Amino acid sequence: MPESESPARKQQTSNTGISRREMLAGIGAVAAAAYTGSAFSAGAKHDHSKHTAQQPDLLNATNDCLDKGRRCIAHCLVSFREGSVELADCASKVHEMQAICDAFSYLLASNSGYIKAYADVCRQVCQDCEKECRKHEKHVECKACADACADVVDQIKLRLS
Repeated sequence: MPESESPARKQQTSNTGISRREMLAGIGAVAAAAYTGSAFSAGAKHDHSKHTAQQPDLLNATNDCLDKGRRCIAHCLVSFREGSVELADCASKVHEMQAICDAFSYLLASNSGYIKAYADVCRQVCQDCEKECRKHEKHVECKACADACADVVDQIKLRLS
């Protein structure tokens, strides 16, 4: 060790037995190995189409519906805090829709073999959610959720029927 190193630095190096340079070299080696592995998987024999959603428009519509549902639920919660339960049925339907659409989104993103079987459940739940949210479309969030649910229903009919 150089004479100019502080006593704390000497203590750190002697306690661990590894210098900063050795640590950085080790991290660099791990990073290089990880990069090599990902470059190898990108080779000609690796089929990336299996990892890309086959229904991107339906996936986007489903994810948009989830986002609009979150906003609708947040609006309902504000209403509840203010003492109104007018949106209770709306919140309940949106909550159901979120559970189903979240699972459906995952199935779509992973190109699951259960997409078609699950699509009918998702379509029905989105129709029910839309119907309830339309009753409250004077609220921007409810209208947006209803429109997003209608889009999912349309995409399911278009892509999977």
